[in-house]
Amino acid sequence: MMETLEGAELCFPHLLNTSCRKNTHPQSWVMIIYILLSSMSLLTVALNLLVIISISHYRQLHTPTNLLLLSLAMSDLLVGILLLFEILRIRPCWFLGDLMCALYPIVLFIITSSSIGNMVLISVDRYVAICDPLCYPTKVTLRRVKISVCLWWICSVLYSSLVLSDTLKQPGRSNSCQGECVIVINSITGAVDFILNFIIPITVIIVLYMRVFVVAVSQARAMRSHIVSVTLQPSGTGTAKKSELKAARTLGVVVVVFLMCFFPFYIISLAGQVSVSSTAAVTYVFYLNSCLNPVIYAFFYPWFRKAVKHIVSFQILKPNSRGTKLL
Repeated sequence: MMETLEGAELCFPHLLNTSCRKNTHPQSWVMIIYILLSSMSLLTVALNLLVIISISHYRQLHTPTNLLLLSLAMSDLLVGILLLFEILRIRPCWFLGDLMCALYPIVLFIITSSSIGNMVLISVDRYVAICDPLCYPTKVTLRRVKISVCLWWICSVLYSSLVLSDTLKQPGRSNSCQGECVIVINSITGAVDFILNFIIPITVIIVLYMRVFVVAVSQARAMRSHIVSVTLQPSGTGTAKKSELKAARTLGVVVVVFLMCFFPFYIISLAGQVSVSSTAAVTYVFYLNSCLNPVIYAFFYPWFRKAVKHIVSFQILKPNSRGTKLL
């Protein structure tokens, strides 16, 4: 009888000597977290699908800046899908096996790295648009942006696979028992990753957006007073359009929200040994960012609200709907 009761507390009752014990959580809390994560996952996938469909379908939205938003929406969509695994992790034990335990952090690293890359590219795009508006159409083209986005995604996959290559060679080697999922990153790899995937990109983003902010404020003041002074800008540049300034403000909000959600996640992940359950709170905050981005677009971008109306009312199915004017 005692053996049966002991077995009931194990993740795998038939593996009495190697199975992990279940962590008991109040059933009410488990249900609350399950409902919250399910809702967040559904909302994240649905909202980012609307962004992807809008930018992909309507020709008027095929701009370099929107292409970057499309790439960001793709990574956010993957986050929404990855949330399904978080729902499985609510259970007290890891039942997906050692291989999935090894693949899960790699996919998370790929999404994180690609998101950072998208933010860097968005910052560069806004920097050129605001600080060098006359050269923007020639410097930032659709072809160059497509190449940049594809290269960053490829680099993210290669980089993440390299950083966590040891976990793929011997999946589950750091687990102390069956039903546990522990990822160990050695200190050297962690330090290199901290510099390459955190310090350098975040520094670039902050420096570029500080410059954008200073120039945008100067140009906004000039436009309000209807005086465009050459001393407000570097020689050879013009004044950015009002739409570009508005885009800079909107994307600035996106960048700030991203940094707020990203910092806790990355700081916690620097620990040498990361358990599946130990990073739950900061991971949920990071995931929340992917749901907030489309909400920011809806609040600041009239074209997104119009596109959503066209999609949900099935006007998108009409002939020649790709040419609909949204701007």
